[in-house]
Amino acid sequence: MTLYAAYGSNLDPQQMHQRAPHSPPAGSGWLQGWRLTFGGEDLGWEGALATVVEDPDDHVFVMLYDVPKADEQALDHWEGAETGLYRKIRVRVQGINGELLAWLYVLDAYEGGLPSARYLGIMADAAEAAGAPADYVLALRSRPCQSLGT
Repeated sequence: MTLYAAYGSNLDPQQMHQRAPHSPPAGSGWLQGWRLTFGGEDLGWEGALATVVEDPDDHVFVMLYDVPKADEQALDHWEGAETGLYRKIRVRVQGINGELLAWLYVLDAYEGGLPSARYLGIMADAAEAAGAPADYVLALRSRPCQSLGT
C-alpha cells in the first residue's frame, strides 16, 4: 500500500470509502510549500477544478489514506487520470509524527478560472468532515466562485 494525500472532495472519509473501500484513513497533515488553486475551467463540468501548485509561502490540508493497487486504479478512474485530466506526483506531507511520502493528483491544465459555488461547498464540507481547522474550512467557503448559471 502507498499513502494518498487527498485535498479536494476526497478529504471526506465517507466519500473515500465509497470510491476506495479498501483504503483506510491514515491521519491528516499539511502539504507545506503548496497552495490550493483551481484551473482548467474549460475542462470542468461546473467551472475550474481543484489542484495544487508549489508556493513556498502556503500550505494545504490533506487527509492521508493507505491505498492498495486496486483502489488506486479505481481512484484513477474517478479523478480522470486515465484520460490525462489529472496526473499523479509524489510529495512530502507534514504529519503528526513527522514527514511522510505520499502521492496526489494534480490537474494537467493551466491555473486560473473560478470553481462553482457548489464545488467549493463540497470541498469545504469534505475538509470539515476530515477535521480540518475551522479557519481553513472558512477560507474555502470564502473563496471567489461562480454562481450556478453564470
